[in-house]
Amino acid sequence: MSQFNDRTLTEQVLESFANTPDPRRKTLITELVLSLHEFVRKTNLTFEEWDFAIDFLTRTGQKCTATRQEFILLSDVLGVSMLVDAVNHRSRDDATETTVLGPFYVGEHKPMPHGIDISVGIPGKPMFVNARVTSLNEPLANVPVDVWHADDEGFYDSQKPSYETQGASLRARFITDSDGQFSFRTILPCSYPIPTDGPVGQLLAATNRHPMRPAHVHFLVNAPGFEPLITHVFVEGDEYLNSDAVFGVKDELVSKVERHDDPIMPDGSRASEPWYAMSYEFRVRRGSGHVPQPLMAVAAE
Repeated sequence: MSQFNDRTLTEQVLESFANTPDPRRKTLITELVLSLHEFVRKTNLTFEEWDFAIDFLTRTGQKCTATRQEFILLSDVLGVSMLVDAVNHRSRDDATETTVLGPFYVGEHKPMPHGIDISVGIPGKPMFVNARVTSLNEPLANVPVDVWHADDEGFYDSQKPSYETQGASLRARFITDSDGQFSFRTILPCSYPIPTDGPVGQLLAATNRHPMRPAHVHFLVNAPGFEPLITHVFVEGDEYLNSDAVFGVKDELVSKVERHDDPIMPDGSRASEPWYAMSYEFRVRRGSGHVPQPLMAVAAE
């Protein structure tokens, strides 16, 4: 009969995985066991704390549905999502900085014409977005760019019951022109809280952390022959830029979004009230990469 103590048990567990055929899988499980066992030893974890952790993870799984993924939310607030992004994008070579995809990317949409209003019927302050996609030294034409963002109350279209019947809003796909440009009208995004009605919200409350994300627009640039670019553009001046609940802000991704009182927007459309302008140039670098599959919605990003 085997005899274990708090050190030899780890060795026995690692030995049990010694015949794992896939080298990468073996590395991952080995490092996971080492890290988990060291955490237990270092903290002298009690039975009560272990029970609480199991219950917390169980409730996290139970909170997941077809329209909500609480584990992604947990990964976000622990900084794991951004850490995975960081270790996979250590070198940028002057390409635009990346950030998390977020859980509200729903995949392809039929490309829309430049200048279209993607916020029809959605209340909010009008905003005109003009953007450009370049390699590190020249414009890129015929590049699909997906955009999506939350409404004036902080909700994404896919969070709402009406999404299945009424379709997308505040989301679109555009194809860049010969100069790498695309533009559209929408509403000014606002800062908003991630969901706090589940285990992750309880974690934030117990650790005295706020749940807010600064205002931003998501972009996914997928130029053939170049690494896919997944990023946000944040609104300068937002009070949560330095304390994003999911750690997604990078200085380069903050844009000065200016108010205008002109009656005509840059595309010639009339403005019945003051409007805002966001401009940004996305720089991509040659290479390849995986465009992620849509995640289940979670109300985090």
